[in-house]
Amino acid sequence: MSSMLAPIHMDMTSPSGDLLKAARLAAGLSQVEAAALMGYPVQPGSRGGLQSRTWQALESSKDERNMPGTVFALFLLLTQQHAEWSLAPKPAKPFQIS
Repeated sequence: MSSMLAPIHMDMTSPSGDLLKAARLAAGLSQVEAAALMGYPVQPGSRGGLQSRTWQALESSKDERNMPGTVFALFLLLTQQHAEWSLAPKPAKPFQIS
């Protein structure tokens, strides 16, 4: 038997490129690390190393693409920056004999 939980309201506004960059820097992540955390593609760069063109575009003020608000809310949760909410591990289930 499962119980229904009430939906949680969160601000899920799509961030500007500047806000996304500020959140990434506050988390101490490179663009590649942030992209990998959120499942965005990472590929070899032209000068060696790795890059994420998708993340670069999301942070760019010249590109019209923005990160969806729901994804940004998850990024803030995963990097412990959300103003109201945090992630916590579920409590361990008690040992049961079957």
